[in-house]
Amino acid sequence: MKSNWITTTLDEVCSLVTDGAHNSPRSVERGYYMASVKDFTEYGFDFSKCRKISKEDYEKLRRQGCVPQKEDVLVGKDGARYFEDIIIYRQDEQPALLSSIAILRVNRKKITPEFLYYTLKMPAIKKDVRDNYGSGSAIPRIVLKDFKRMPFSYPNIDEQQKITAVCSAIDEKIQVNNVINKNLEQQALALFKQYFMDYAPYDGIAPAEWREVSLDDVCTKITDGSHYSPADSPDSPYPMYSVKDMETYGFNSSSCKHITKEDFYKMQKNDCIPLLNDILVAKDGSYLKEIFICSEQKDEAILSSIAIFRPDTQIVIPEILLYLLKQPSVRKDVGDNYVSGSALPRIVLKDFKKYRFMLPPLEEQQKIGSVLHAIRMQIKTNVDEIHCLSSLRDTLLPKLMSGELDVSNLDI
Repeated sequence: MKSNWITTTLDEVCSLVTDGAHNSPRSVERGYYMASVKDFTEYGFDFSKCRKISKEDYEKLRRQGCVPQKEDVLVGKDGARYFEDIIIYRQDEQPALLSSIAILRVNRKKITPEFLYYTLKMPAIKKDVRDNYGSGSAIPRIVLKDFKRMPFSYPNIDEQQKITAVCSAIDEKIQVNNVINKNLEQQALALFKQYFMDYAPYDGIAPAEWREVSLDDVCTKITDGSHYSPADSPDSPYPMYSVKDMETYGFNSSSCKHITKEDFYKMQKNDCIPLLNDILVAKDGSYLKEIFICSEQKDEAILSSIAIFRPDTQIVIPEILLYLLKQPSVRKDVGDNYVSGSALPRIVLKDFKKYRFMLPPLEEQQKIGSVLHAIRMQIKTNVDEIHCLSSLRDTLLPKLMSGELDVSNLDI
């Protein structure tokens, strides 16, 4: 760290360090958003499933300081992912927040929101917070009164802006790719629905040559991963994924456990290794939240919280099955008819295998299947670029935020 940097505490560089409401008003059908950690995405809140509260309750919470302002840094402070979800709030919505989210408002005479954000994103800072400013085991959480005393170092505003400009540029490109992928995914879902569910090209009626099939009819295998979870072997090159490691288009390899070579071969023998073109489905907990096609053959194993659908490519194009399972109406049908358990809901595969749908001959599938495949490949290209950019950002971040990299000559 450079000698001209100032070291103080988090409380000293913020005009506000607080959290959201410690009471939870009742939900209403129409009202004002009340967000919690479950509504976090990487760069903001997803309000599509956010609950709402009455105007009276909302105004009360606003007066108590539970409504963030734009440019506040928001941190998930309670639960299994505490201090993982960190954003600069820039959305137009003005939600009230629950106490599971901390609100940090910078003193702009000292630091910028971006500098605080990227400092908190550093792996060393995350570890320090978890080791020294957390409490609880059943529900771990950050203790704000202690967190305020965390040491915080910073240069002058000009240098802060130059430092964060590098990471911000990378993050902006990542967000552009995410938006593109979301649009591509929506197009693919709409195209599938129009063709395979609404039968739009056929005046709303399935042609006579189409036949009703079950998932079991079009797959050579429908199973789940291992019901045995080997011990973690961090130095091993063999990852083992669970549903918590699933992302929209693939696995997050940074969060998974690893298993020994011997355990991997056991998993392979028990057919818990996904193959190329297998469709992997979140089966337990957040069932059907994440679904993707295995685009590469890798030495990786999966646990039983993930299901494997292995398409018979002589009968069905993998993308047809993929976008069938992603349809909102199918997800609702699954939730209503093929799920058991309340504390941990899960898809019952022996029942779900019987799910029936209309399927055209293979040559007819190709007309739309080729388009769906092209969309999926473009999404994968964008995801690969996101991973490269994320890796670059994460490599540069600690060097930039510690002053190890000189940015004095950077022109912004």
